[in-house]
Amino acid sequence: MPGSPRRIRIAVLYGGRSTEHAISCVSAGSVLRALDRQRYDVVAVGITPDGRWVLGSDDPSALAVRDDVLPAVDAAARPVALPGDPTAGGLIALDPAASGQGLDTVDLGDVDVVFPLLHGPFGEDGTVQGLLEMAAVPYVGSGVFASAAAMDKQHMKTLLTAAGLDVGPYVVLRAGQTLMAGERERLGLPVFVKPARGGSSIGISRVDAWDDLATALKAARAADPKVLVEAAVVGREIECGVLESLDGREPEASLPAEVTVTSSAGFYDFEAKYLSDAVRFDIPANLSEEVTAAVREIAVRAFDALDCAGLARVDVFVRPDGSIVVNEVNTMPGFTPTSMFPQMWGATGLEYPRLVDRLVALAIRRGTGLR
Repeated sequence: MPGSPRRIRIAVLYGGRSTEHAISCVSAGSVLRALDRQRYDVVAVGITPDGRWVLGSDDPSALAVRDDVLPAVDAAARPVALPGDPTAGGLIALDPAASGQGLDTVDLGDVDVVFPLLHGPFGEDGTVQGLLEMAAVPYVGSGVFASAAAMDKQHMKTLLTAAGLDVGPYVVLRAGQTLMAGERERLGLPVFVKPARGGSSIGISRVDAWDDLATALKAARAADPKVLVEAAVVGREIECGVLESLDGREPEASLPAEVTVTSSAGFYDFEAKYLSDAVRFDIPANLSEEVTAAVREIAVRAFDALDCAGLARVDVFVRPDGSIVVNEVNTMPGFTPTSMFPQMWGATGLEYPRLVDRLVALAIRRGTGLR
C-alpha cells in the first residue's frame, strides 16, 4: 500500500548443531506464532544438525511436538547463507542445482534483526553472535562474550563468584579425569553431573552412590568432554526472568517461579521439561516478599556480572534459611509454550507478543559493534 511504513524484516533462526536442536525448533514455532505479520516481514531460517542453513517453514504448527515426536529442520529445503560481510546486506538464497558451477544466488533482501532461537553450542555460545557481529546484523540477546561465558558453566561460576554471588561447591573435570577422594568428601552425596556447555538438562544425572559416578560421567561426556560435578543444594528451585530496560535504566526482573518435580528422576530433567506433566510450576512462587525481592535482585546482579544483554533466565536455589545459591544463567532461555521465561513475564504483566516486540526493539536499538 503506497505510503505504508516498511515492515521490520526479522529472520527467526532455529535448529542448530547442538543436542538441543529440537527444543530450538519448538521455541521458534512459538515465536513465529507470536510475531505480528502486519508489523514484521518474517523469514524463517533453519540450521540442520550438520550445520547447513536452509529456508525454513514459518508455519508454527510444523515446529510443534506431536505425539512425543520432536521436530527437526528439513534438510531438503533450499540452502541459504549469511555472509560475514557487513556490505552484503543480509541473507542470500543458494541454488543447489548450480553446484559445481558456482552457486546461483538470490538476494533475499536486507535483514533488520535476527532472533537466534538457538540453544546450546554453535548457537547460544557466542559463535552465531560472532557471525552476526561480522555481518553487522542486529540480533536478539547477549553479545559474544556474555553468550560464551554463560554457556560454559565453569566460567559462568567464576564470574558470578567474583561478583559476590554464591554458586555452591563444584568440581570441573576434563576428559579422562574423575573425582579424587578429597573432592568426593568435599562435595558429599548426592551430586549432579552435567555437561559444562549444555542445556535443556540433556546429559545430566543425579548420583546417589559413588559406584554410579562413572556411568554419569559417560552420559555427560556424550554431550561435552568437559563436565561439572556439583554438590546437591538443599532448597527450593526458583527461576527468574531478566530483561534489559528500553530506557537505559537497570535491567528488570520478573516475578519468580518455582519448579517442583514429581517424577521418579527427582530433578528437572529433559523428560520433565518437555515430554511429560511430571512437574508443577508455581507462578509466582510462594515466597515471602523479602525473599522474592532478594531473588529478583540477585537475578539482576547475575545478569550484570556476565554483561548480558536483552534477556536471560537466572536459576537459583533458595535454602531453608532464605539464603540464595545461583545455579546458572541462560542467555537464550526456552520460548516453548511451557517455558518458564515467557510464563514468568506473563505473570509480571508482559504478555508473550509484547515480550517478543520488546526483545526485537532492544536488538535494533543496540545494533552491533562495541557498545
